Amino acid sequence: QVQLVESGGGLVQTGGSLRLSCAVSGRTFTYYILGWFRQAPGKERNVVATISWIGGSTSYADSVRGRFTISRDGAKNTVYLQMNSLKPEDSAIYYCAARDYSGSRDYNDPTTYDYWGQGTQVTVSS
Repeated sequence: QVQLVESGGGLVQTGGSLRLSCAVSGRTFTYYILGWFRQAPGKERNVVATISWIGGSTSYADSVRGRFTISRDGAKNTVYLQMNSLKPEDSAIYYCAARDYSGSRDYNDPTTYDYWGQGTQVTVSS
């Protein structure tokens, strides 16, 4: 089992910044992909960014590339999502998720992730 606990959400004005954190614990997760996903009311859960625990390779959704940065701190077993230049359309519940490298190579597909956090609300006011 892998446990994920998100924090850092909140209310921010357009153009502002937030940093989300995801504390990871449990079984050895060295060979895992960690991802941030988001889901707005009435919409599907979509990928925001992913990072490999080993190597630190990252990927981003087109809608956030250049504004958001995903990173990880091995010493703290934590994954971060730095969000800058926030827009109202970024408002959603943000989830941290983890999966291993086996199976599908579509790391953007939320259905391939085995472990999820409880989510944290991000609201961007216009």
